Amino acid sequence: MARSLDPQTKHALAARIRYYRDMGIYDFYRRPGGGGTVEEVVTDEEPASLTAEIEEETIAIPSKRTEISTQDPVAALRQIREDLGDCTRCKLHKQGRKQIVFGIGNPRADLMFVGEGPGADEDEQGEPFVGRAGQLLNKMIEAMGLKREQVYIANIVKCRPPGNRTPEKDECDTCSPFLLRQIETIQPKAIVALGAVAAKTLLGVADSMNNLRQRSYDFRGTTLFVTYHPAYLLRDPRQKAEAWKDLQNVMKFLGLEVPRKD
Repeated sequence: MARSLDPQTKHALAARIRYYRDMGIYDFYRRPGGGGTVEEVVTDEEPASLTAEIEEETIAIPSKRTEISTQDPVAALRQIREDLGDCTRCKLHKQGRKQIVFGIGNPRADLMFVGEGPGADEDEQGEPFVGRAGQLLNKMIEAMGLKREQVYIANIVKCRPPGNRTPEKDECDTCSPFLLRQIETIQPKAIVALGAVAAKTLLGVADSMNNLRQRSYDFRGTTLFVTYHPAYLLRDPRQKAEAWKDLQNVMKFLGLEVPRKD
């Protein structure tokens, strides 16, 4: 028997569905049980009837996403950026960010770098890794025999945390679905997670950098490697040799020539 929803519940359900659509989630599955959470109300008995009942709420703000062939990653990335909009989904939008830092590089890159979040220079210019850490990352890329234009660079969160603090878990959880869509679109052969925040968020584990490094991980159809964040290497240059070992593993995986020692 179909149930009638009160206006407040319909409004809450519509807001939740819009949120999921913004995250790129369009398919909903029935879950057994008769509790009172929003998901259970939507997916319990008569899901089609209940969804139809709140259609009038969601139709006013339809999803802008359209299915785009993976053969056109440029258009697909543009669509993800449009879906992101002038994002206000987490508290970072009201904590001093100037603009969203989406990502940059080759949309068909074999190699993708994922950092933590934008800093002051990135927030100013709207491009990831353009400050001192970005200059070091450029040198790391060049040492691999590549150019910055050949790879794709993005961050876990796309807004600068105040004072360059570490992004908090809820901020990472809110923003990372857009990053996952970027990864799905670009389909790189390898991803390098730069630093603990990127590694732990993507892998969903809490471990030390020593344990996370020097191995590879199967990740959403690609292979993920972990190394130190360039900002950390600027603070502790002694770890540059260890980071170079990590990058050499990536090079071997991609079939790039590893320079011989003198």
